[in-house]
Amino acid sequence: MALADKWHATGAAKTSSPALAQWWQRLNDPILNDLVEKAVASNLDVAKAKASIREARATTRQEYGSLLPSVSGSSSATRDRGQVSGSEPTVYSQYQAGFDASWEIDLFGSTRRGVEAAKYGEQVTEEQLRDTLVTLVGDVASYYVQAREYQLLTALAQRSAKSQRETARLTREQIDAGIVSRVDVAKAEAQAASTEADIPSYQITYATSVNRLAVLLGQSPMTLDAVMRKSKPIPFPPSKTAAGVPADVLTNRPDVRAAERQLAQATAKIGQAEANRYPSLSLTGSIDTSATNLADLGKKSTISWSFGPQVSVPIFQGGQLKAAVDVAKAQRDEYFFAYQSSVLGAMEDVENAITSLNRARSRLASLTKSARGYREASLLSKELYEAGSIDLFDVLDAERSLYSAESNAIQAQADIATYYIALNKALGGGWAGPVDIGQSPVADTNEGPHLASNPAGGLKAAARSPQ
Repeated sequence: MALADKWHATGAAKTSSPALAQWWQRLNDPILNDLVEKAVASNLDVAKAKASIREARATTRQEYGSLLPSVSGSSSATRDRGQVSGSEPTVYSQYQAGFDASWEIDLFGSTRRGVEAAKYGEQVTEEQLRDTLVTLVGDVASYYVQAREYQLLTALAQRSAKSQRETARLTREQIDAGIVSRVDVAKAEAQAASTEADIPSYQITYATSVNRLAVLLGQSPMTLDAVMRKSKPIPFPPSKTAAGVPADVLTNRPDVRAAERQLAQATAKIGQAEANRYPSLSLTGSIDTSATNLADLGKKSTISWSFGPQVSVPIFQGGQLKAAVDVAKAQRDEYFFAYQSSVLGAMEDVENAITSLNRARSRLASLTKSARGYREASLLSKELYEAGSIDLFDVLDAERSLYSAESNAIQAQADIATYYIALNKALGGGWAGPVDIGQSPVADTNEGPHLASNPAGGLKAAARSPQ
């Protein structure tokens, strides 16, 4: 694929390799760092991805076993009754034991290509685990930022409503002096009530974010309320972030690497389907012994054996084998274009994140100036209103504008942190520490076979059941 030499988004001046390891720690928030570590250890999607890896590794071992010979043993004991013409019937026992062995010589590599495909499938699940961790770390950081954002918005609304209630109180006191009318009082109280109405919606979003954080940590909702209850500032990222070059996404993004491994797996399956069109050669052998006395097996018994090659040639299969190759090639094409799509999608994510982060920084600078100006205007308008120099409308307008500017500034701070998180996710930043795939954490007491306590009774019950 033709990739650009650098990102087109303006402001991405740092083309050095991005520092993706533990990127969230550069937000300098110990609580967030602790939440990320707990999420990696307890998240249920991560646990599912680990189970998928264990399944894929077991599948690889299963496929590899097809390259080795197989040996099976058998034994039997029967009670027979026979009669030679003119003699009395004879009842005797017959014991038999034997071994069978077979080994398919993988002449054209069908089994080897199957092992190869299974190995690639194992690598796909490993990359999918890394991709799950990228998503998990990003989601934990995003919901943490959102929770802090709505904490600040709730506190702002409460402060602003209190200030607006104070304005309404001053207005009521001026009614007796004939300076204002009841219409002015109603307007002041209505503006305070409008601001207070924002508080429940902010609290709802805050609770939703904390509940989602708890679920990401594999816990019940609201279990993090005690940890998050105390308000903290929104984490603020460093002023400069290295984005590298577009080619970095090929090696840094686990979803792109997984798509490439899926393409490799599909290609190996083409070779497996092609090999199935050629003859197969197997070596088979068996040895059996039989006797009328159990102690005579292998000694005074009848012993027979056989050994030799077996060739199987697919002469006519109705075009099924050729069609299987065409199916495998079509699937290869699907994964080829899926790989290209994943690369383009990754580049799109990075370009969007760079642009959004840069524009959010510019927006915050303007909103900070705006909030500072409206804060001064609000203070001056109250002083002039108390002195009778201006009417209530100017005071209410200044308070409303200040509340809006400060709300927008808080949201812009959260946007910067959110876009910083999105950029690191787009670049492929995730958990860089060790991940223990380990054994299954499930302790199942009902995994073994169920032995029949009374097989004969079960057969009788089956015989009595209506057909």
